[in-house]
Amino acid sequence: MAREGQRRELAVKAVAMKGVSIALACRTFQVSETCYRYSPKLDDENGQIADLLLGLTKAKKIWGFGLCFLYLRNVQG
Repeated sequence: MAREGQRRELAVKAVAMKGVSIALACRTFQVSETCYRYSPKLDDENGQIADLLLGLTKAKKIWGFGLCFLYLRNVQG
């Protein structure tokens, strides 16, 4: 069985190339319509947060990722 992402891609191709309905494609490839229609919302802040976390984990190696995350969330805002 293919992963959900692969099944979603197959459903998208079926709708685009064969002209089948979204509902039929989702049922055929066992993908929820919510998954089919989902598009991730990427934010510019995410890249900045990732960079801060990487820098902090390198500077404070004994802290670990979880403590660095809590530090950024609670101290840095």
